[in-house]
Amino acid sequence: MRTYQFPLDLVRERPPERPVALVRPRSVSVAARWFQDNLKADVFYAVKANPSRWVIETLIDAGVTGFDVASLAEIELVRSVSSDARLAFMHPVKSRSAITRAYFDHGVRTFSLDCEEELQKILDATGGADDLNLIVRMAVSADGAAYTLSGKFGVSADQAPSLLLSTRRAVKDGLMGVSFHVGSQCMRPSAYEAAMAQVGRAITRAGVFVDIVDVGGGFPSVYPGMVPPDMSEYADAIHRGFNEMPVSETTELWCEPGRALVAESSSVLARVELRKGDALYLNDGSYGSLFDATHSRWPFPTKLVRDGERSAELKAFQFYGPTCDSIDHMPGPFWLPADIREGDFIEIGMLGAYGVAMSTGFNGYGEHEVAAVEDAPMASLYGLAPRSIPTVRTTAEEQARKIVRLSRPKGKAGQRKQRRR
Repeated sequence: MRTYQFPLDLVRERPPERPVALVRPRSVSVAARWFQDNLKADVFYAVKANPSRWVIETLIDAGVTGFDVASLAEIELVRSVSSDARLAFMHPVKSRSAITRAYFDHGVRTFSLDCEEELQKILDATGGADDLNLIVRMAVSADGAAYTLSGKFGVSADQAPSLLLSTRRAVKDGLMGVSFHVGSQCMRPSAYEAAMAQVGRAITRAGVFVDIVDVGGGFPSVYPGMVPPDMSEYADAIHRGFNEMPVSETTELWCEPGRALVAESSSVLARVELRKGDALYLNDGSYGSLFDATHSRWPFPTKLVRDGERSAELKAFQFYGPTCDSIDHMPGPFWLPADIREGDFIEIGMLGAYGVAMSTGFNGYGEHEVAAVEDAPMASLYGLAPRSIPTVRTTAEEQARKIVRLSRPKGKAGQRKQRRR
């Protein structure tokens, strides 16, 4: 992997034909160190966020040895980098063959479940192994998250006590635990504390001893219009919640950060193939690394990467991807110099999580080159860049802010004023 100081250096050397994932391994290392230093929990990286090999290698070099995996492909990826990494198969629904191969071929001992049927499947597929660590996935509220992940997985509060009891009885020489997910891009640290209280009530009703409390993922990153609270507030909320749970001093605390470890670490360099007014047609799109820009309408931060002068005026643009599908549209707004044109390159930032990881081969597009860069990310929760991304206000928005709106009198005074009209 070639390293450049800045994205412009790459463009100067060889204007790339395909989109380029610009990666910053140092950003991953800094984020990994923050979690290890500030959260009193075992860190299991959620591989789905970015399964790039360089990410796995960087995390291991930074001291992260635990990985939350959801498929055999992810298990094999991590094992190809580290033979002794701790793997937790945290997908609550797995095939029997995947369980068997994970256990017997790759040494996986930790499995997640959210129903009696999956518990029995795990026991059958491992031959009733004595050394299983079984984690019950609980359904909790996802208030405050950009993506709600509670609808598909998680045992409900009324069914949790019986499943906890069954799982406790099934565990022999291994560990029994609980897990939950407050939703992706959680903007409220208190959501963790509330979820832990909810899970604690289920543990009390079941009357079981729990060896592991896994708070899952949901840790956020910075995007335009979304500036999370300081990361220390998340750690404090989790520590408070853990201290209030009905667990013992030997109970282990786990977490599964994904987005928060890698979002800052990558951006994508895309080329403008055509401009039609305020629409830019790019060689990357929703079937490539811009899934969230389409389906969640996230206006990721952008920069023009051009060697030479550019207009000082910024204009709002929408993007279209390279495929022939009309859904391949990113509405933005994406603010770029008004004189942007065909052949220009755009850096789209904060795409280290669920960016290239979401790429498909639809319509023959989706392949990316990879290059390392040494500049700072466009924003950072860990001190590598400003904590927020500046937003551009239109003239209409500025005028609206200047309008003085007089509040209507309340109570009887307001009623008398209404009658006089």
